[in-house]
Amino acid sequence: MSAAGYLSAELCSSVLCCLRKRQRIPSSRTEQESAASTGKTTGNGVTLVTSTTNPDISFMTQKSYFPNEVSTTNPMTSLTNNGPPKCPVMNHGPTANGVTSLRNYLDGTVAVDTLHEKQRQSGICTNNLCMGSTMLNDDMKHPRTIRSREGLLADAEDFLVQYYTSLKSLDSASHRMRWAEVKEDIAATGTYDLTLEELAFGVKTAWRNAPRCIGRIQWSKLKVMDARHVSTARGMFEAICSHLEYGTNNGNLRSTITVFPPRRSRREDFRVWNNQLILYAGYRQPDGSVIGDPSNAEFTEICEALGWRGKGGLFDVLPLVLSAAGGDPEVFDIPEKLVLEVEMKHPKYAWFEELGLKWFVFPGVSKMVLDCGGLEFPAVPFNGWYLGTEVGARNFCDAARYNMTEKVAIKMGLNTENTSSLWRDRALVEVNIAVLHSFQSVGATIVDHHTASESFIQHLHNEQRQRGGCPADWVWVVPPMSGSQTEVFHQEMTVYKLKPSYEYQEDAWTAHVWKNKDLQQRYLEARLKRLTQSQAKAVASHINCVIVFATETGRSERFARQLCQTFKRAFTTRVVCMEDIDLTELQQQDLILVVTSTFGNGDGPENGETFAKSLEKVIQSGSLERKKGTEVGDANGDRGGALKNIRYGVFGLGSRAYPNFCAFGHFLDSLLGDLGGQKILETGEGDELSGQDNSFKTWARRAFKASLTAFHVDSDMDTTDLDGDLSSGDDTWTPGRFRIAELPDGEEGDLCTVLGKLHNKHVEPCKVQERRQLQSATSPRQTILVRLGTNSSTAMKYSPGDHVAIFPSNSPAMVEAILSRLHEAPPAGQIMRIEVMQEETTARGTVENWVVWDKVPSCSLRTAFTRYLDITTPPSQDLLKTLSTLADNNQDRDRLDLLTTDSNAYEEWRDTNAPTLLEVLKAFPSLRVPASLLVTQLPLLKQRYYSISSSPDAHPNEVHATVAVLKYTTEGGVEHEGVCSGWLNKLEVGQVIPCAIRAAPNFRLPEDKTLPVMMVGPGTGIAPFRSFWQQRQVDVARGHTPTNASRRGWGDMRLYFGCRSSSQDHVYDSELAAMKDQRVLKDYYVALSREPGQPKMYVQDMLQQYAKDVFNTMVKAGGHIYVCGDVEMAEDVRQTLERILSEQGNLTPEAAREYIRQMRSVKRYHEDIFGVLQKKTKVETRSPVQTNNVAEDVPWIHKITDSVDEGGNVVPVFPSTNQFVRRAVLNTSLTSLDGFSAGVASN
Repeated sequence: MSAAGYLSAELCSSVLCCLRKRQRIPSSRTEQESAASTGKTTGNGVTLVTSTTNPDISFMTQKSYFPNEVSTTNPMTSLTNNGPPKCPVMNHGPTANGVTSLRNYLDGTVAVDTLHEKQRQSGICTNNLCMGSTMLNDDMKHPRTIRSREGLLADAEDFLVQYYTSLKSLDSASHRMRWAEVKEDIAATGTYDLTLEELAFGVKTAWRNAPRCIGRIQWSKLKVMDARHVSTARGMFEAICSHLEYGTNNGNLRSTITVFPPRRSRREDFRVWNNQLILYAGYRQPDGSVIGDPSNAEFTEICEALGWRGKGGLFDVLPLVLSAAGGDPEVFDIPEKLVLEVEMKHPKYAWFEELGLKWFVFPGVSKMVLDCGGLEFPAVPFNGWYLGTEVGARNFCDAARYNMTEKVAIKMGLNTENTSSLWRDRALVEVNIAVLHSFQSVGATIVDHHTASESFIQHLHNEQRQRGGCPADWVWVVPPMSGSQTEVFHQEMTVYKLKPSYEYQEDAWTAHVWKNKDLQQRYLEARLKRLTQSQAKAVASHINCVIVFATETGRSERFARQLCQTFKRAFTTRVVCMEDIDLTELQQQDLILVVTSTFGNGDGPENGETFAKSLEKVIQSGSLERKKGTEVGDANGDRGGALKNIRYGVFGLGSRAYPNFCAFGHFLDSLLGDLGGQKILETGEGDELSGQDNSFKTWARRAFKASLTAFHVDSDMDTTDLDGDLSSGDDTWTPGRFRIAELPDGEEGDLCTVLGKLHNKHVEPCKVQERRQLQSATSPRQTILVRLGTNSSTAMKYSPGDHVAIFPSNSPAMVEAILSRLHEAPPAGQIMRIEVMQEETTARGTVENWVVWDKVPSCSLRTAFTRYLDITTPPSQDLLKTLSTLADNNQDRDRLDLLTTDSNAYEEWRDTNAPTLLEVLKAFPSLRVPASLLVTQLPLLKQRYYSISSSPDAHPNEVHATVAVLKYTTEGGVEHEGVCSGWLNKLEVGQVIPCAIRAAPNFRLPEDKTLPVMMVGPGTGIAPFRSFWQQRQVDVARGHTPTNASRRGWGDMRLYFGCRSSSQDHVYDSELAAMKDQRVLKDYYVALSREPGQPKMYVQDMLQQYAKDVFNTMVKAGGHIYVCGDVEMAEDVRQTLERILSEQGNLTPEAAREYIRQMRSVKRYHEDIFGVLQKKTKVETRSPVQTNNVAEDVPWIHKITDSVDEGGNVVPVFPSTNQFVRRAVLNTSLTSLDGFSAGVASN
């Protein structure tokens, strides 16, 4: 915002009235009809017309200007039974043509406002009464009634139309899909949530629509801080501190808004009780006078009643009074270093400084409610910067404020006895000169009223061109001094209400419903919060750090939150998921740290894909000059791009079981560099197979030290004791910090709803319709087909090639055994919730309060351990460290200490035993583990992904999954079973299980159906191809013959399948034969690796055997290649295809590799792969571990080659001798690796 008078006066008007001087008569229709239409028509239908009677006067007009062409569907006509009210001053109503003709009396131009036709409600004027000059009355306040569901739907629909129109995507598929989602949410819950992009559009558009704001030309540059996740007053305070720090920016103010949670019930509002974030106190004296700012006298008394005590001075900063979710208010002193103040001096009068005047530079309006899309946000503090007259003319010189006019006039030697001497005017000018001079002298942003007027006129022209009008309140826009010397004084304006909007609301203290009657009796005892040492350092440094993460299993988020604990020592730091942040927000940061995992063939987690694509789109669009980031530590290079001068660092998590190790992390590193970011240190890598936690901690320490150096922050800071921060987070368990609260009357929430909230997915109940064994009865292994009914759920719609997520249940026997070993636990079936202790510092000392901890829902312990908590993954070193403090036996304690301090010992123990939680409790029998420890520290039980094995057209309202049942024996000799596959293998028909769909847009059948398709999938890698041939069968049966240029008919579809024996695990053999007979499949080929009397053959051997057909498919016919299975098989297939290209096409090896790369880039080479490697410390002769979607016939042991260091010395990959990598599964927990989640790289 480029001014602040409009800010401190508040932005929004409820007036619907044209406020003009009486002599300003609008141009008549006759004059306009006689105008010569010689002008040009603009893109929005506005035509510039020159008058025939006066060539110096121009009009802007549209078709809808004349009465017979006004739309008959104007929503205003239905506002009242008697029609909309009219303003008596100009005798017009909201749809009358007289409203729309607006003249500028300086240049004679006349504009036609058609935008007012889009208003959705009437103003406060009546047929007999104009309220245009009122400052604020009850009719202007936002209504206290709850919006009806019909009203919410109408407002939401209107908002989405505006939003998608701004994206030029009106009535697009995404628009229709989003509208369907909103309607579904409102029908189910009575409300809905805005996406971050919708919220940003809404708050900016609300500013754009604010009639009383003179500085709206800056509307599109508003910085949005999303604080809708905040649940406590303390959280609000911390968010506001971040806002103050960011918006103040050492005096170079940045327009910023913080949005707190929307209104769900009027008894649960989030409110900022201050009218502005920063206010000066007003102390009422016995004689009625006020020391300080009289406008804040009432609020000062409220603060005092809450326990705050001021110093009784003229410029005492009042505290923040905040209430969250309808709770009683809490009081927080604003840290002094967040309040930037300017001492007033005059460029000519030295005595002016003796007046002792000062003012704060940050005008943060906090009283307004945001009305956006039918949702109401009662706490949305925002700031711009001051208009000079707001401080000089209003705050200092108004008689009801500091009333300095006469004092200054006397100092100037003016005759104050005679008003005709204009002493008031002359003193007023000098005060305003002093304000502008003082702000400018210290580099604080401020704008004079002439500049603001010019920018607003330009804004009017912009809006007239872009939207056909602009709501504006003349009474408020014209500055409080020298009005006629500004152009806005001579510009007619019209006031009307558009949505989204900022609205007035009642004072928080008048609407609050007190919860604690004792506090109410004392008018609440205030709770004051002091910044911790680390927060104070952040405030001092004024450096914003954001840590963004993307995760599939939660590990990246855990690392990000641990990293936050360290960086909070010196920076203002927060943690954000990638899906909740965009480039605009990144541009407002000083330091960006990224923690992300990689899964599949180098892909990013689901909640990081949109973020990466948005950055890539910015680069590829050409709107920004693409420049690579400078080398590490180079802060002086020629930087360009959206993230110029912003430092960043990246840590990637992954597994070397994949060919593209940590690829997504490196990809984001490249994007941030291309956008102009300056890398502070090399990208870190954490391998799940070897010391990932230690790699992260090492990188984090280096990143912190590099950041201190880069920003010249606290060079003498002690950085030797960072491990504590890096091993803990906001949710770290310590004795007495968490407790279990029993809820005798509590009920467990709906399972799918709870899982959806925990995992941020749309989870639906699906009924098991069939569970069929696919392998023969003589096979030692099991593969099952699971048919699930979706009950026509729209959330379960999918395309062939997509994945189904299944949320499993832990073994009941294991759960009961764990429950029997817990201490300080309620009955296993008792509904309970977790509460965490939070400390608050108040005027009377430190107060401790128990608040709800919502990471685990309210439920019984049995449900928590059965459905929500992962009890099969080996405990992390951090969890073992906590457990070691609870061991009564010295031997148990020593063994646990070794595992927590020696990473090699830990990894050997983890990989050899793959211990579940129950096995750990048995191995260390002296452990006395509180239930609250495990409930708060165990990771969530994750969904397992399976490639869908059905076509939605062949099997409507069904999803099929092909599941390999995982059973194996650890090297320690313990029998384990896959959590999900074992659970599915025991389900009965009719049971209901939670499911979700994950799209796989890069693994879809070609749009051109005439192209050939080659599918390669050993073992359960055949799963997605069943959906392919079923879809082809349906498409062929419909009778349509595809064509494309010279090609006509269905492209050949061939399958290369691998299994061990034709009599045991040749799954879907009869179905494949039928597909070939029906000519759905051109052919299929089966590679048998354990067929008696035949040599071993793998799918890559089969490809080589049919090299000519493969070459023709890839090259001559331009076909698509699909590969599904483990990463090693996929690599063998790729090498075989390259060899075929070399042999059949006479290509060099490099040319063949390039050809495959080109096929990938044009999306003709598709892979659905997952890792299968895990480090083991002992190799035994036993059957291979069976994993889902894994070829069962690959060699069992693979020796890892030792590496060589820079000095030429051989460095063993693993410290102990004869260590190998065996084929197993990616995750450290073998029991949790059944399902396609085995392909998700560690995060």
